[in-house]
Amino acid sequence: MLFLIITIIYCICGQLSANGLSPEQKLRCERIISVFESDTIQIKYTECEDIVDGRGYTCGKFGFTTATGDAYEVVKQYTGKKPVNSLAEYLPELKRLAEEFSNDTTGLVGFPDAWHLSATSDRVFNETQDEVSASMSYNPAMKWADVAHFKSAMGKCALYDCIIQHGNGNDGDGLPAIFNRTVVKEGGVVTDNEGKWIRAFLDMRQDDFKHPHDQINIDHRDKWPEHSERVDAFIDILNAANMDLNGPIHVKTGHHDMIVP
Repeated sequence: MLFLIITIIYCICGQLSANGLSPEQKLRCERIISVFESDTIQIKYTECEDIVDGRGYTCGKFGFTTATGDAYEVVKQYTGKKPVNSLAEYLPELKRLAEEFSNDTTGLVGFPDAWHLSATSDRVFNETQDEVSASMSYNPAMKWADVAHFKSAMGKCALYDCIIQHGNGNDGDGLPAIFNRTVVKEGGVVTDNEGKWIRAFLDMRQDDFKHPHDQINIDHRDKWPEHSERVDAFIDILNAANMDLNGPIHVKTGHHDMIVP
């Protein structure tokens, strides 16, 4: 009963975020995320490939996928701005894939090349990626930070990274579910010890990698746990008491070793 009550209370429900990250903090946070998404501190707008995770092609800034509908949203908004482009022809198929949550890529011949071409030749396309990423990931993450009563840039960045990887949906592996399980464990949101609550949230996210709830992640259980390194990196930042996310930050894990300025 407690979990059900908390789930009802702690939803973002469309309210506006009071406070986000400063431009400098946001850039540093996105560079940290990019280390794990693309193994570089540079945002990779150009990438588009099937990483065999059941979500079709994963493309652009922080992984818009063809199965979940966010790649469709990027192309739709871009085409609204520039009707003549190399991606517009894929809109009907992208819409079908999104509606069916299908990882089928047979109807997307040439799509990765068209995405790469658009990202390397048109600033408007990359600006559209930024806008869709903000509306689907950054803005909701900052709303969750308000709900949690987070003050620190580190905590806000941890939520942003989580929503990039886990999404903001109502499945058992999404940010809302992980957030609410943390609320249950901690008996509420942050009151006086934000660092303790953040650590509990990160531990809950680690547990989700080991015990996924959503069927697509259960089906790809062999790939899901390997991503827990990114949580290890946030635990390192927390242990260093770098709550303001000051640079430089050394991101060092089993597969990554980079300095984020």
